Amino acid sequence: MKAIVKVMLKEGVLDPQGEAIRHALGTLGFGGVEGVRQGKVIEIALAGEDREKARAKVEAMCEKLLANTVIERYEIEVE
Repeated sequence: MKAIVKVMLKEGVLDPQGEAIRHALGTLGFGGVEGVRQGKVIEIALAGEDREKARAKVEAMCEKLLANTVIERYEIEVE
């Protein structure tokens, strides 16, 4: 079983990496880019568990390590 976790900064939190990417895109001639938010994707391979247990385990991982829940939000997909 595989879980995919997407972690992004919460709205209103300054994203200097996203701003640097937006600026670089403009410099490279990609006009019209008004904003960029940069995040991370984490794939986790899990031993055979049912989906609900897997989701609960991955949610605990996010709360304890994978996301800084003060400034970041996360989404979990279990496949």
